[in-house]
Amino acid sequence: MSENCQDALRCNPEDLRQAMSIHTRKITDSCRDKDCIEDLRVYLTRGSQALLDTAASAKARCAELLYTYIDVEPVAFDRNHYCIDVTFYYRILADATIGATRPAALYGLAVFTKRAVLCGEDSRAHIYRSDTRLCEADGMPRRYANRPTAVVEVLDPMVLSSKVREVCPDICRDDAALQIPTVIREMFDDDLVLSGERRRLYVTLGQFSIIRLERDAQLIVPVLDYAIPVKECCDSPGCTEDPCEMFSRIPFPAAQFAPSGCDGNKCQEPDGYKVCPCQD
Repeated sequence: MSENCQDALRCNPEDLRQAMSIHTRKITDSCRDKDCIEDLRVYLTRGSQALLDTAASAKARCAELLYTYIDVEPVAFDRNHYCIDVTFYYRILADATIGATRPAALYGLAVFTKRAVLCGEDSRAHIYRSDTRLCEADGMPRRYANRPTAVVEVLDPMVLSSKVREVCPDICRDDAALQIPTVIREMFDDDLVLSGERRRLYVTLGQFSIIRLERDAQLIVPVLDYAIPVKECCDSPGCTEDPCEMFSRIPFPAAQFAPSGCDGNKCQEPDGYKVCPCQD
């Protein structure tokens, strides 16, 4: 290869067929977290709250991540860094013991907010797309058009512990009102109780998450060939197939026809076919 060649992708056509410009997202910064969220309040549905107020005890069973809201704002005095505020909405399922009867299921909403500061690099370009509509729900105002995109990957949290606490008398001031988006409220078939309850359920959750910032970028990459699928669609499991054709591909289980001695309670698996335990 010539040392004077400036474009390595086109210097040796025997190695590469051509170069192609692609649009992708460059990861500018990322971080991972292992959060232990202690004593997170659960806002139960109205029916669940009525059961908790009369229950002898309650224990959280599992937690499901319903939605994650992400907000990106530039850090003051540092144009290369951005604050990522992430709000997680969980559905909490618990069991309440009422007398000697079977435990009753309770469920409600828990909300957790965290912040990360990452480098998003500086960009003077304002990026708009053809599906952007000004002054609509999916619109992109000019002051947001040059910000990086935040991506959050998170697993469903693990329930580490739970507890029930009596609510303080009316002389105590209640917590600040929680603003719950309408789309989250509609995921429950009953109204959520935000105040006025006698008891409250609290959970401690363990959560793993990855947060990253991305920016649009154009790259030149080598192209060896276009990606054309080689697998036939009918090869996928669950496709309609001729049962006789499928049966013809199964090897004949000759070992199943040969008598085999009993060796205690152990099962033998000749030719990949399991033999049931010997019975008297």
